Amino acid sequence: MTISATTSDTGQPTTLPAKSKPAFGILGAISSAHMINDMMQSLILAMYPILKGEFSLSFSQVGLITLTYQLTASLLQPLVGVFTDRRPQPYSLPFGMTSTLIGLILLAFAPSFGFVLLAAAFVGIGSSIFHPESSRIARLASGGRHGFAQSVFQVGGNMGTAIGPLLAAIVIVPFGQRSVAWFGLAAILGIGLLLQVSRWYAAHHIASAGNRKPVNVAPYPRKVVMGAIAILLILIFSKYFYVAGISSFYTFYLMERFGLTVQNAQLHLFFFLFASALGTVLGGPVGDRIGRKPVIWVSILGVAPFALMLPYANLFWTTALTIVIGLVLSSAFSAILVYAQELMPGKVGMVSGLFFGFAFGMGGLGAAVLGIFADRTSIAFVYQTIAYLPLLGVVAALLPREVRRA
Repeated sequence: MTISATTSDTGQPTTLPAKSKPAFGILGAISSAHMINDMMQSLILAMYPILKGEFSLSFSQVGLITLTYQLTASLLQPLVGVFTDRRPQPYSLPFGMTSTLIGLILLAFAPSFGFVLLAAAFVGIGSSIFHPESSRIARLASGGRHGFAQSVFQVGGNMGTAIGPLLAAIVIVPFGQRSVAWFGLAAILGIGLLLQVSRWYAAHHIASAGNRKPVNVAPYPRKVVMGAIAILLILIFSKYFYVAGISSFYTFYLMERFGLTVQNAQLHLFFFLFASALGTVLGGPVGDRIGRKPVIWVSILGVAPFALMLPYANLFWTTALTIVIGLVLSSAFSAILVYAQELMPGKVGMVSGLFFGFAFGMGGLGAAVLGIFADRTSIAFVYQTIAYLPLLGVVAALLPREVRRA
C-alpha cells in the first residue's frame, strides 16, 4: 500500500514522501528511547512483591499504584497530542524522560506508600509526553511504511517492558528498593538519545515549513469514522484490561498457585513480556501487506482459546500459553494505531495520544478493579474471569473495509 505524504492541520508533514526510504537511524533511536522509557516503567510492576512486603500493601493498593501511573498518563496523552498537532514541540521528548527519571529516583527512596504513588505519577507524566510525540516522529520517519515504523517504535517499548522484570530479579530483589536508583543512568542515556532525535525533528520541521499544504480528506463520512474509532477503543479495552491481569498479578498468581519464588516468578513474567515484544514486530509489517483489519481480527479474537485454557493449566502449559498469548495479542496495537491514523489524516498527535492514553487508562483501571476483585475472591478466580475478555475481538468484524490509496 502506497500512501502519499500528508500534513497536520498546521501544514506540518506527518510522513516523509512515500517514495523515500525510512530514516532508520531515527527509528532506531526512538525505538531505543522507547525501550529505556518502558523498561523504567516496568520496574514499578516488577517491584510489586517487594513494595507489597515493604509497606504491607493489599492487592487493592497494588492495583492503585498501577492506576495512578496509568491514569496520569492516560488523561494527559490526548491533550499533549492535540496541543502538539497545532504547535509541534520537538524538545518535549527529553523533558518527558526527565520526568520519568524523577519518578524513578522517588521510587528508590520512597519512605511511604504515598511517595510510591507520587513516584508513579511522575512516571505517568513522562509517558504522557513521550508517547504521542514519539509516535508522530516514527510516522514522520517511516518513508510511507507506516505499519513497519510503528512496529519498530513499539518493539522497543515492549522489549523494555520485558527486560524490566528480568533486571529486577537480578538487581532489585537481591539489593533492595534503593538499587532502583542505578537505573537512572539508563534514563540519562535516554535523554541523550532524545536530544539527538529532537534536533532531527526540529531541523526537518523547519526545512519543510514552506511545503504546500495538501488537503486532508477522511476516507469515510464522519459518522462512519467515529463508529470505527469506537470499535477500535472497545478492542483496546479488551486487550489492555486483559493484559493488566497478566502484567500486574502474574507473579502473585505463579507464587500462589505453583509455589514459585519471587525471582522465578519474575523470570516467567519476562517470558510473557518478551513474547509480547516479538509479536509486536509482526503486526505493523503484516498490516502493511495484507491490511490492518485482518491483523486486528486475528490478534485479539485469536487468543481467546488460549486465554480460556490458561487458568486450568499446569506450570509448563501456563508458561507455554502465556507465550502464545503474548505473541498473538501484542501484534494488535500497531495495526490498530495506524488504522486509526488513516481514518483521521492530519491528526497524528491527537490519535496517538487518544489511543496510547486509552490503553494506559484501561490498563490502570484494570489493575485497580482486578486488585479489589483479587482481595475479595482470589487471584485464580480473577484469571478465570478475565479469560473471556478476548472474545470481544469479534467486534472487529464491524470495522469498515480499508481504503487503499494510490
